Formats: sequence, structure tokens, C-alpha cells
Amino acid sequence: MRLKRRSGAIFALVATAALVASGCSSGGNNSQSSSGLYKNPVTITWWHNANTAGPLKDYWQKVANDFHALHPTVTIKISAIETNDLQRNRIPAALLSGNPPDLFQAWGGGEMVEQVQSGYLKDITADTKTEVASMGPAANIWAVNGKQYGLPYDFGIEGFWYNKDMFTKAGITSKPATLDDLKADIAKLKTAGDTAIAVGAGDKWPAAHFWYNFAVRECSATALSNASTKQDFTDPCFVKAGDDLKSFLATSPFQAKFLATSGQQGASSSAGLLANGKAAMELMGAWDGGTMQGLTPDQKEPTFLDWFPFPSVPGAGGSQNTQMGGGDGFACSKKAPPECVEFLKYIVSPEVEKGFSATGAGVPTVKGAEVGLADPVLQTIAKATQSAGGIQLWLDTAFGAKAGTAMNDAIVAIFANKGTSQGVVDALQKSAGR
Repeated sequence: MRLKRRSGAIFALVATAALVASGCSSGGNNSQSSSGLYKNPVTITWWHNANTAGPLKDYWQKVANDFHALHPTVTIKISAIETNDLQRNRIPAALLSGNPPDLFQAWGGGEMVEQVQSGYLKDITADTKTEVASMGPAANIWAVNGKQYGLPYDFGIEGFWYNKDMFTKAGITSKPATLDDLKADIAKLKTAGDTAIAVGAGDKWPAAHFWYNFAVRECSATALSNASTKQDFTDPCFVKAGDDLKSFLATSPFQAKFLATSGQQGASSSAGLLANGKAAMELMGAWDGGTMQGLTPDQKEPTFLDWFPFPSVPGAGGSQNTQMGGGDGFACSKKAPPECVEFLKYIVSPEVEKGFSATGAGVPTVKGAEVGLADPVLQTIAKATQSAGGIQLWLDTAFGAKAGTAMNDAIVAIFANKGTSQGVVDALQKSAGR
């Protein structure tokens, strides 16, 4: 559900990517010619969420150009669309209209289940066995009932990106391990005259992620699974998550006018506030460093950044070692030409994934591609992802689009001091028709 960005040795890597991927992704020309691939001119429409100027947007264009150079009969037509609009509005409307893009952003989980049940996605199981094997468990989130309908290129856990210099100035000497530690650090930052945490509640989902993380801490794996697969939100842990959120909001950690702040659009967004030294922390996914790079005057990721996972919550009933996360991937619509699958395989080929790593926009899924991670913060996130006791997919993605929208609205109502803990559960139950 989220954005991306950052540069480095991208273009040098891409040249290698084209050569390697031409062998592993496009195979022998004779076999493909006999199967009908690349015989006739084809235009693939590709919707992705790297809509802000920066390294990832440039890189995706380069990847499209390289694939066209390898296969001149295939033209890639790109539309770069803001994440929230893409996920909540553009993709659902296009699928419903019967005129979807060929290749589009896909986040797996409940949303993909709904799309498969509606007959919108192409089954790519037989064509992607090699790619799936190279990814490990992350690929399973883009599968439904044992069949593959998409492939992820990025997967990592969420946490707090923070300004080391502001922490030091406030007298904070270690990363907070518990919620009590975090609350104490918020108080120190406020005493130092700083905004402790920036949040883009205007986009809803960045604010909702606080409730998500409290739910992961409060709920058992069974409760979360029942919510995802059975739309059962009756476990008391979901109300408790709202209570935790209300207690946290009582510390007044956010910037002024946070309810109207964008998450990732412009210098005044929550990511922009952190990037430009106007806030000490932001809770966000692994893509945030790349996003921030495009929001600074010099178009570089700030050197003062570091990261820590969402802390444990003393007394919570769920797993304290499970971390919420997710990633980005793509799926081909059921009507897409077979070249769409070949292009998707090209995107997740090892060398193209190494190039993605070099953008600093996320953590690659393909084994071996992590060597392209130059960003020390992403290296920290990659290690934390690998060592997490469990991984929970973003709740709005896991619960499905309809539930996710209702849930986010109800959570933001709590941020606005107009909602209740039970109100989130009521919204989820109503979305499930109960």
C-alpha cells in the first residue's frame, strides 16, 4: 500500500540487468517464437505507485525501456499513480469496468483473494515456479489457494524512522524497546522543543498503522487469522488495540494540524517533515528512506536517519516478537497478453532486483539481490525482517479493501477525538455484513 524511491549505481546495474534478464527471463528466442511470444506488436499498460519524481520512478522507466530494447515488439505504457488513489480508487474501478491495465500494483492478502474470486487476475503458477522458488515465503502472500497470481519485488517490516541528531539533543541514548520507553522519549523530545512524531493522517492509512501495530501486539495469531479469513472481529483484542491507541494519543506526539497532513506528498508531508529536520520520527514502511530523498532540497536521503521496530507493549496479549510488514508486487489482469507475465518475471529477475536495491526504495525479495542494498538503514530493516518471530501482513491488505477502508476511517476518527475503540470494531463488523 505504499510508495518508494533512491539512486546510486542504478544505471550501471541496469545494463547488466538487461543482459542477464534477457537470458533468464526471455529464454531462447526459438522457444518463445514457437510459443507465439514476441511475434506481434503488443502494448502493455503498467500502473505503478512510484508517482513522485525520484530514483524509483526513473528506474521503473529504465526497466520498461530495457525490456522493450530486448523485445522490440513489446511497448510498455506507464501510468504512475499515488498509492492511496491507486489502491482504493483506480484499480478497483478499472477492474470493475472490465478495462484494467495489463500489469498493476498488487499487495497480496485479502485484496488479492477478492480479485481472484471476481476473476480479475491471471493465474501465473505454471510460468513462475523458478521466480517463486527464489523468493521463499514472501511469495505466498501473492498466492491464493496454492496458485500464484502475482509476484513481490519488495518486502520488509515496518518501524520508526528517526533523526539520530534530534534524539541525541534530547538526551536519548538508546532505541526504545518498549512502549513505555517510546512514551518517555516522546516526552524528552517535546521538552527539547521538537515535534516527536510526524504522521500523515490526511491520507488516513499512515495514522491507521498505529492501531494496526497495537492490534498485532494485542491479538493472537489465531485472532488475526480469523479476522483475515473469516471476517471475524469479535476478539476483545481489537477493542484493546483502540484503547492502547487512545492512551498513546494522550502523549500528544504529533505535529500541528496532523489530521490534514499528507503522508508522502511534498516537503510538508509527514515524510517531508522528518526528512527536513522538523520532526524526530515517523512510523512507516521500508520504502520511507527513498521517499524522503525526493523531498529534500538536495534530493538526497538524510544522513541522520536510523530505524527501530515497533516496540513491545507490556501486558499485551499477542506476540511481542511478531512484526507487521508487507511489500509491493505486481499482478497481470486476466485479459493481459502472455508478454505481461514475461515482463513481470523480468522485473523480479536477480539483476533487476539488484538495481531496485540500489534505488534505496525497499528490500528486495529475490535471494542474493540484497547485496545491492547500500543504505545502512535498509540493511538494518532487512536483518530485522529476517529475525522477526513472525510476520503479519498490513491489516488493511490482509482484511481486504472493503474492511480496510472502513477500518481506516474509524481509526482516524479516534485521532480526531470523534471515535471510540468499539467504533473500529463496529466498522469492521459492518463491512463484513454483520
